[in-house]
Amino acid sequence: MAARTSGEVALSAVHEPTRRAFDLRVRPTEARIDAHALQHNLKEARRAAPRARICAVVKADGYGHGAAIAARSFLAAGAEWLGVALVEEGLALRNVGITAPILALGGQYTDYGLLLQHRITPLVYRPDMIESLAAAARSRGVTADAHIKLDTGMGRIGVQPEDLGGLLDLLEKRPEVRITGLSSHFANADLRDPTSTQKALELFADARRAILDAGQPLALSHLANSAAVLDLPLSHYDMVRPGLMLYGAAPAPRFSDMADLRPAMSWVTGIAHLKHVKAGTPISYGHKWTARRDSVIATLPVGYADGYRRSLTNKGEVLVRGKRVKQVGTVCMDMTMIDVTDVPDVREAEEVVLMGDQGEERISADDLAGLCDTIPYEIFCAIGTRVPRVVI
Repeated sequence: MAARTSGEVALSAVHEPTRRAFDLRVRPTEARIDAHALQHNLKEARRAAPRARICAVVKADGYGHGAAIAARSFLAAGAEWLGVALVEEGLALRNVGITAPILALGGQYTDYGLLLQHRITPLVYRPDMIESLAAAARSRGVTADAHIKLDTGMGRIGVQPEDLGGLLDLLEKRPEVRITGLSSHFANADLRDPTSTQKALELFADARRAILDAGQPLALSHLANSAAVLDLPLSHYDMVRPGLMLYGAAPAPRFSDMADLRPAMSWVTGIAHLKHVKAGTPISYGHKWTARRDSVIATLPVGYADGYRRSLTNKGEVLVRGKRVKQVGTVCMDMTMIDVTDVPDVREAEEVVLMGDQGEERISADDLAGLCDTIPYEIFCAIGTRVPRVVI
């Protein structure tokens, strides 16, 4: 059979309903996901909390790494549970065949029958949530498992400690709901703030005793995030919920030596265009950068629509042939420019690393976060859906 032309391939992709448009590769921009690094980091969490189950947090599309990719990697490495924020995220995992227990952490449910149908465990923390879950369970003739969410100082969602007794009284009247878990979340475990962390631990321990005394089949108590997994063994209880560390970044610099974390994402693109410009030539919107010498400027097919932040304008660096080079001119929606004057023999289609390793150099999520006055979480999550995730 004769090979198909690129036009024929493109046309078949458009008319093949099971394929997404961005499965057809044209642009060289991609996020490469190292599944072995994800598995290694899960094992580091296990080493830090050897007696606890692990609920691997894969919300926000696996912190931008691809939820299905991350979930399969973590389960293969021994994770017992998966944590998502949204019911929709749990359904997406079920739709790709993932059968492991899923905990929906966000507290927005509405259709409790959907949770029961797809075996997604909710957090409950208000009487109306218990009533709705009980009604859905009654209509299906089943008993629904749920975890209580306790607010120990985060101030987002969760039952206040002084109101827990009322929930437990209601649960006595609603046998269709059984509490199999207790959850909370540290506000300051990554900071040097022992006072609030200790208070959270005390409130959590009191609530745990109260739930057990009420006769609920509490099997899982969990409040340890990545920082607490690494640095607060008293918080490990029956299960821990690592997030950021699983993707290879430490929650704060002081945690860097506490585990052998391996970055799992490399973000790369290629040079789309090269041009020689004279000294004094301005580049990009607003002419915020002007060549001080005769220069070679490369245009990259990636911009803030892809998550390469506009705040990196004239501050960012990328790697070309193992050398750090400066980003120049305003970052555009779909393109950005770099100064490759000092890279010998640079060519169009040359691979460029936006985040990751090349040669002896590395640009980390922490590096980009520092330049953008944000945190690595946001760097990962901001990489847009039009950047394909490619497992390596």
